[in-house]
Amino acid sequence: MSNVTISAGDVNKLRQLTGAGMMDCKKALTETGGDFEAAVDWLRKKGQKVSEKRADQEVNEGVAIAQVNPDATIGVVLAVGCETDFVAKNDNYIQFAQSIADLALNNQPADKDALLTLPLGDVTVAEAIAEQTGKIGEKIEITEYSLIEAASVTPYNHSNGKVSVLVGMNKSGDAVVETAKDVTMQIAAMSPIAIDKDDVPEEVKQREMEIGKEQARAEGKPEQILEKIAAGKLEAYFRDNTLLNQKFVKDNSKSIKDVLAGVDKELKVTAFKRIGLGS
Repeated sequence: MSNVTISAGDVNKLRQLTGAGMMDCKKALTETGGDFEAAVDWLRKKGQKVSEKRADQEVNEGVAIAQVNPDATIGVVLAVGCETDFVAKNDNYIQFAQSIADLALNNQPADKDALLTLPLGDVTVAEAIAEQTGKIGEKIEITEYSLIEAASVTPYNHSNGKVSVLVGMNKSGDAVVETAKDVTMQIAAMSPIAIDKDDVPEEVKQREMEIGKEQARAEGKPEQILEKIAAGKLEAYFRDNTLLNQKFVKDNSKSIKDVLAGVDKELKVTAFKRIGLGS
């Protein structure tokens, strides 16, 4: 057991992240030396239901924006984060975030570092952000940025300004675009971690297998069948967390894979990115 001192604030933070009980959160943090990510896994291994929020997420305010070029073949999505909702709702702040999004779409930088070096007026984006930080008195930063290029790219911006999505498809056309709009809203609502199960990182698969085995062990299942039980739990994880295997939110009788096939059997999602501030 760790000798690390666990504060009431740490316990409350884990409780808010996971929805687990206070004493369970305290024990999880104590057993894992105060490591929030490990504490979430500890709770899950003990069979606890935890919320989808991960321990490495912080509750950020700010503005998320997704937009595409005129022929909808290139899209950018980014978040310009700040500390308070008061600042995030300020018109000048929203305009500042939009100016960065416009710059990104026009110049198509490969990553956030490249975006920060682009000229915005007489200064770079990084310098403009530093100026805004000085004026507003809050930390401001581009928390996420992605570029997607495909046969067709579709954006979605939630009405609260805090969730934005881009989806790239291998085909274009009116039917594809209408379907892509449904897919963007699916991603906004269900936050998949990958397109299909083969796209899930190997370390995530191994982690879920280990959690599944520990859950089965805690339920008293025989050691010789733990691997099989964990494999079944992993398949359930794929159904819940990979886009193509998720149930379509507008019609639970279909998966997203079914929805795409209903439009064109060769229609594929080539890439997606979801940005959610504070979620």
